[in-house]
Amino acid sequence: MDRQTTSVGEMLRDWRQRRRMSQLAFACDAEISARHLSFLETGRSMPSRQMLLHLSELLGIPLRERNALLIAAGFAPIFSETRLDSPDAGAARRAIDLMLAAHEPFPALAVDRHWNLVAANSGIPLLLAGVSTELLEPPVNVLRLSLHPDGLAPSIENLGEWRAHVFSRLQQQLELAHGEGLATLIAELEAYPGGRKPVENYDAEFGGLIVPLKFRSEAGTLSFFSATTVFTTAVDITFSELIIETFMPADDFTAAAVREMAERAE
Repeated sequence: MDRQTTSVGEMLRDWRQRRRMSQLAFACDAEISARHLSFLETGRSMPSRQMLLHLSELLGIPLRERNALLIAAGFAPIFSETRLDSPDAGAARRAIDLMLAAHEPFPALAVDRHWNLVAANSGIPLLLAGVSTELLEPPVNVLRLSLHPDGLAPSIENLGEWRAHVFSRLQQQLELAHGEGLATLIAELEAYPGGRKPVENYDAEFGGLIVPLKFRSEAGTLSFFSATTVFTTAVDITFSELIIETFMPADDFTAAAVREMAERAE
């Protein structure tokens, strides 16, 4: 949807449909009549600033898109977008660095909404042996790095499973928010060897609850499972979109091997 030529009512309807909610159900949640919601979506009525923010909160619309709605309705945007290197972001940036450092020696990183690397701890370089230097040129996209044939892909033993996991996350992200950049990234990743081919005979570990990342290293096969952290209380666009990804050892061998690799790297 082209936000520059789309009315605020059409944008609201698009977000409601993305959330798979009927007009009646959403109107009940918003404590307004279905008739009033219909008028808002068709442009017969214009939402107030307060109503627009109320509906945006109920729909879980990202802060960047809430600003777009406000602008479409003729209001000034209210959510800031602070650069990470800005003095105003100092305390939050230190918190990110502290979280990443606390996870060492195991890998952890922070990425923006398009999966471009923002920060990483000392555990990440341990996994980058043999990666093309071109893929490490800023801005580094961690999904491109993981699935590119000149990146980590040749070292990932369960590449099919991991690739399916990556595409599943991207699809969910695309459904929850507008993402022209995400759509472009997905198209690029689909063009890599293996593309989006479904995984057959999936032999899941952990009872099928977690998809592990099995990585071949000089020490042997390292197995990790990942966890994601987001700033749910963020009221700034930049920090609301940050994702912190931590990789935890899935077995005792991986825990011991990574610690040994980190000690040798010191």
